[in-house]
Amino acid sequence: MVLNTVYPELLSKLLMINSQSNSTQFLTPDESADVDRALLSQSEKFLTRLTISSLRLLNVIAKDSGVRMEDLSHQQVITWFEKDAKIKREQGNEASVLKW
Repeated sequence: MVLNTVYPELLSKLLMINSQSNSTQFLTPDESADVDRALLSQSEKFLTRLTISSLRLLNVIAKDSGVRMEDLSHQQVITWFEKDAKIKREQGNEASVLKW
């Protein structure tokens, strides 16, 4: 998959989150290494990493939205991304959740 081979830095940035002034990752180095060892194609590995990190991001979105993750609607996800993008534009990259 092109994103996995051409844009590894973008993938790393997509997996970052700012949590109470400490930068943490949606996908740990150990988890990434486990995915690397899996008997999967490169595109399947990329999708696996994306799925693991998406699960964690959906938990953040649900918490911020005050709902259970399984109750999130697509509109709540869109609204959350709009809010995070607005924070980034108005307050800078360090104030937003996603760092890219």
